[in-house]
Formats: sequence, C-alpha cells, structure tokens
Amino acid sequence: MSLEGKKVVLAYSGGLDTSVCLKWFLEQGAEPYALYLDLGQGEPSGDVEKKALGIGAAGAFVRDAKEEFVSEYLAPAIKANTLYGGKYPLFTALGRPLIAKKLVEAAREVGATHIAHGSTGKGNDQVRFDVATASIAPDLTVVAPVRDWNMNRPEEIEYAEKHGLPFSSDVTKESPYSIDANLFGRSIEAGPLEDPYHEPTPDVYKLTAEPEDAPNEPEYVEIGFAEGVPTSLDGKEMPLLELIVRLGEVAGAHGVGRIDMIEDRLVGIKSREIYEAPAAIALIKAHQELESMTLAKDVLRFKSSVEQRYAELTYDGLWFTPLKSALDAFITETQKTVTGTVRLKIYKGSAIAVGRTAPKALYNKDLATYDANSTFDESAAAGFISLWGLPARQWAGVNGGFEDAGTTRKD
Repeated sequence: MSLEGKKVVLAYSGGLDTSVCLKWFLEQGAEPYALYLDLGQGEPSGDVEKKALGIGAAGAFVRDAKEEFVSEYLAPAIKANTLYGGKYPLFTALGRPLIAKKLVEAAREVGATHIAHGSTGKGNDQVRFDVATASIAPDLTVVAPVRDWNMNRPEEIEYAEKHGLPFSSDVTKESPYSIDANLFGRSIEAGPLEDPYHEPTPDVYKLTAEPEDAPNEPEYVEIGFAEGVPTSLDGKEMPLLELIVRLGEVAGAHGVGRIDMIEDRLVGIKSREIYEAPAAIALIKAHQELESMTLAKDVLRFKSSVEQRYAELTYDGLWFTPLKSALDAFITETQKTVTGTVRLKIYKGSAIAVGRTAPKALYNKDLATYDANSTFDESAAAGFISLWGLPARQWAGVNGGFEDAGTTRKD
C-alpha cells in the first residue's frame, strides 16, 4: 500500500508504539496528523502535542473526551456490570470505540483518507479500532504500522533510539512494559509479566498500594445510585467523572482493584494480563449488591447472561452493532428500580458490601425474619413443596426411582 502524499490521522498516545508509527509515516511520504484523546490517562496534553509536532506531524489534535467517555461508555458498562472473564472491567476496550469515533471526526476535518493506530497483530485493540471504524466510516482505510511491520518491542526501542524519538523513560530493554491507562483503570503487560508464574514486582503498580502496606484500619464509603448510575459518594452528590476519580484514590490507597489473570484474546491466544482498576471494581461490586436488593430473581438470572455477552461484545470490538444497542435497551429497562445506597468496607485489597438500602427494595424484613412477628405463612410451605416436587415424584412412580442418589439408574 503506497502512502505517498496520503493524509493519515494517527491515534497518538505519545508512547513508544505511536511515536514509532508517526516517524514511519513520514518515511513513507505520508502527511500524518496526530490525535491525542484525553480519557484521564494522566499524560499532560501539551507535552504530547509537543512530541508529535517535534517528530514531524503535519498537525496535532488534542481533545478532552473524559465527559463523553464517562457518560456514553463507562456509565453503560457499570449498569451492565461489565467484567470480561468475570474479572476485567474493560476500561481499555471501552475507550477504543470512542477513540475510533474521534479519529473519524478528525479525518473528516482534514480530508484524510486513512486513519491509523499503533496496535500489534497479536492484540485485541487492532480489532476494536478496525471494526469500529468499519461500523461508522467504511470509506476510510485503516493502517496499523506496528502490525504490518511485525517489529518486536526491543526492535521498536532500537528504532526510536536511532531516530531520536522521545518515549517514556519507564520503557527500557530491561523493563519493556506496555502500559495503557485512562481514568477507569490501568493495564500492564509484556516483559517479565509474560511468564505466568512470575509475580509482578511493586514497580508494576501505580494506582494501588501493596495490600499488606495499606492502612491497618478499614475505610467505609457509601455509594449512591440513581437508576443504576453512581451519583453520590458518602452522601455528597457529584458528577460521575469526579466520583470515579475520588473513589479510585480511596480504594487504590487500600490496595483495591488489582487483577492478575490469564485472558482469552479475540485472536485465539491466551495472555497474562495485569490490571489496576480500583474505582471500577468498587463501583461494580456496589452496583451488583444494589441489584440483588431491587431486581427480581428471574431478571437477575437473565441479566447475568446478558452481562456476559455485553462484555464479550465490548471486548471483541463490536460496540457499534445492532446487538449491542439491543442489549443496552434491555439493561436500561432493568435499571429503572436500581436506586439506593451501598456501604462498602475497604480494607487490605478488598471491597466488601456491608450495608444496602433502596426505596424499592424487594427485600422485606418482615418476610425474611425468623422472629415471632414474621409475616411469612409457613403453613403454606408443605403444599408448595408437594406441588414443586410433583414432577420428580411422578417420574419416580413410573420408573421406580433411584435407590442410590449417587448412582445413575440403568433402564
């Protein structure tokens, strides 16, 4: 593919991969533009813009998308209890469709025919960027230099050093971690972490304290929800963006949110992933507890299967699809009664719900209590059990029953 004279908008983070990509486009005779999207990753936007222009970008877009990220991506994910593999709150995957959307917008502004990203051929992000772009702008061509170049990380470092490209001092041949972060979490992979038996060293973590070094006294937080969306922290109403930042600081200081997992990538391989997501883990835990108070049993059971599919769609880059939109509609319907407050005890790496209250709680103490004033009619239980067990009794009457509950009967 010739890129001579082509305008290309690159998703630029200021890191090693995308700095190498930017230089490579210049060598191909392309006219590259850099887009830096602020999703709360903490990198000073002015520094990133300076890096891009210093390498030779024709222009640099710096856009603050934190509010859109929170309202259109994180809030739905919290309502869906989105956890891939039951562990990973998908903060990286949730940011990719938004970045793709903004890449398309920037491409329209400058008249670019190509957009680009720094994903490798082994990862999931290449799929997310490519498919999201195809879903909203099928006329644009997606270029992934690192994937097509097939350059490994040590070679990238050598290339960057050879061309004098700026990249984080945290990235060295001895400590070649690949890091991605936004306001909902941080991922760390590559280098010694590729050995699944290798315990991550303290330098891997930035958002969470070592649990054994965390405060010796627990801290309690109260999280208020309105129709499934977090709206208050310790009784104080605040925007979700601010709530996530504050809760992340509190939970992270107590070592909450560390995840070490073997993950099934979309491309068919297993990978070892390290994540830090203190706010995400605390919020999803609290939300699940509130749902247990406010949703009917059959809704909870069905929603759990929807949540799994929702997580898979997000992970697999299918955010802008009809099925994802349909699942959103179902989840939104379930959240109409999910309003209330959950009290979490945060201590030494754990976040445990120790209190729940909701105006439309289905929990009824008068029914559940074992005290003498219980309103539950226990005399109705025998008839209920007789009808509930009727199919089993009928089968046993016809087929002779099971003499040994642990032995399968042979006809």
